[in-house]
Amino acid sequence: MQMKPKPEWLKRRLPGNAQYENIRALLKNGQLHTVCQEANCPNIWECFSSGTATFLILGSRCTRSCGFCAVAKNPQGPPDPNEPSRVAEAAQALKLDYVVVTSVTRDDLPDGGATHFAATIEQVREKLPRAQIEVLIPDFQGSRPALKTVLDASPHILNHNIETVPRLYPAVRPQADYQQSLTLLTQSARMAPEIPTKSGLMVGLGETRDELHTVFEDLLATDCRLLTLGQYLRPSINHLPVKEYVSPDTFLKYKDKAISMGFVDVASAPLVRSSYRAKALFTSTIPDKEITGAPASEITE
Repeated sequence: MQMKPKPEWLKRRLPGNAQYENIRALLKNGQLHTVCQEANCPNIWECFSSGTATFLILGSRCTRSCGFCAVAKNPQGPPDPNEPSRVAEAAQALKLDYVVVTSVTRDDLPDGGATHFAATIEQVREKLPRAQIEVLIPDFQGSRPALKTVLDASPHILNHNIETVPRLYPAVRPQADYQQSLTLLTQSARMAPEIPTKSGLMVGLGETRDELHTVFEDLLATDCRLLTLGQYLRPSINHLPVKEYVSPDTFLKYKDKAISMGFVDVASAPLVRSSYRAKALFTSTIPDKEITGAPASEITE
């Protein structure tokens, strides 16, 4: 089956510049991974060219086989214990004041990699004490102690993507559980109410508008108040096909609906990804007087 041609609104200019090459070299020399590269993010040129990136920890291979994801499978060996410090050094070199850290899923590890997340948060805070830190975590197979390990390291915001509507989980996230993801967000809000939670969905996989609205309700019931919505883009012929290219106008309608239902802020557009407007979404939840650090460039991964 051929891949659907993309509409004009999904075509991006490739503005490669010296900064883009500098970021690539920094990551390569630091033996670091980014979700920008591993997941074939359409915003990579924009992000790298503006000096931003979303760090991918726990290696570059995942234990799961989600139908939408381009990340390589089957991890080889334990996580590198020096990875957290290298992430911190790279963030410092980039002079970031808002640092986003995500990971592959590591179901092969006893704590799912939670300790590694905590170490990365701590190392970044040591190098950049005024920086704000957002973590985008896997479900840790529902482990409450693993979640607590991450929360105890005090990230500024915790993100966990619901990804799609529950009906599509068997094809999109066959090794995940919709209710388990909702429970994780609920537990996070109860265990650390001072840490805002955030989630994200892809559209264009065959979901209906009513199904999306139900997911919005379910997320709000967990006390999640920040949301990202973006177009699913098929990474290769071996991944799930795109059922629909959702128009920019429809994305705006989804945003308006989500805001009207109770979300504090929503980033909703075809090329939005989990870390899009990361700092802007975070700062919308707190008074200006509580925001520390110099103004950051908008991270658009």
